[in-house]
Amino acid sequence: MSSIKSEEITVSAEGVRAAAIRLKGKAVRTPLIENEILNERAGGRVFLKAEVLQRYGSFKFRGAYNLISQLTDEQRKNGVLAWSSGNHAQGVALASRLVGAKATIVMPDDAPEIKARNVRALGADIVSYDRYKEDREAIAMTIVRERNMALAPSYDHPHIVEGQGTLALETYEDAAELGVTLDAFIACCGGGGLTSGCATILEEVSPETAVWIAEPEGYDEAWASIQAGERLQADVTKPTICDAIATPSPGWLTFPILQRLVRGGVTITEHEVRDAMMFAYEHLKLVVEPGGAVALAAILSQKFDSKGKATAVTLSGGNVDPSLFASVLRNRA
Repeated sequence: MSSIKSEEITVSAEGVRAAAIRLKGKAVRTPLIENEILNERAGGRVFLKAEVLQRYGSFKFRGAYNLISQLTDEQRKNGVLAWSSGNHAQGVALASRLVGAKATIVMPDDAPEIKARNVRALGADIVSYDRYKEDREAIAMTIVRERNMALAPSYDHPHIVEGQGTLALETYEDAAELGVTLDAFIACCGGGGLTSGCATILEEVSPETAVWIAEPEGYDEAWASIQAGERLQADVTKPTICDAIATPSPGWLTFPILQRLVRGGVTITEHEVRDAMMFAYEHLKLVVEPGGAVALAAILSQKFDSKGKATAVTLSGGNVDPSLFASVLRNRA
C-alpha cells in the first residue's frame, strides 16, 4: 500500500479509497471526456477529467468535504476557517453548510467576484486581505487562535489531499472501463494537494502512469523545488491570471509526495493559458478558469509530448471572472 509520512501525518491510497466512500452521493462523479480534435492535435488519446462540472465548479469540494465531515461536534460548533482565492473557499463553505458548521474564509481582495459571491451565498463570512502585501496564513492563524476554530488548509492536511485523490481514482476506473491504460496524468498544480492525492492513489492502482504537473509562469516553484531538492518560494508580488494556483510554495506535507512521485513538470505562459481556455470553449463547450486550464495547455502547447500516448488531464476549475473570460473570447489568437 502506498503511503507517505511527514511529521507523523500519513497520506495513503487507503485514505483515498475511504474518502471516495465518504464522498459518494455528495460529490459529482465528473465525466472523463475525449475529443477527436484534441486527439488529433495531441497525436494520441487525451482524456479530460471535467471538474469544472463538480459542485461549485472545482475539485476543491472533494478535499473540503472529506476533512470537514470528519470534524467532531465541538469543532463544528466552533466553526471552520480556511484561506483561499476562491475555489477552496467555495468547497469549504459548501461542506461546512452540509455538516452544519459556520465557515470563515480569508480571501484576497482581488479574488474573482463570482467566487466571493458564491462564498457569501453559502453563508460563509469573508475576511479580505491584500495578497501582495499581507500574509494570509498569519491572518488566518490569528483568527483560529482567537476563536478556537478548526482549520481547513488548502492542501497541507492528509484528509484534504486524500479527498482530492478521489479525482484520479475515478479517472483510472473510467479509463479502465474503456480498456485504456493511462501512460500519463497531468495535474494543474499550485500547492500540490491535488497532485499529491492523485499521485498517491495512482502509484497503487496504475504504477505505470507517469504523473506530471503544469504550472503558470512565475508560479512554477513546485517543479523547481522538486529539481532543487528543497521547497522554493515564488515571488508572490507578480500578478497572474491563474489566481487559483498562485501559491507561494509547495506544502510541507505535499512536497515530499511530489518529490517522490512526480516525473516531470511544464511551465505555461498566460498566452498558452488563454489559448487553452479558448479551445475548451470552442471545442469542448466548457468554461475553464485560467488555473484550471494549465494542464490542457501543456498538451496544446506541445510542452508535454503526448504523441502515441494515452494521457489524462485535469480541467480542475471553471470559476472564471466574466470580464476576464470575455477578454479571452475577444482576443483569441
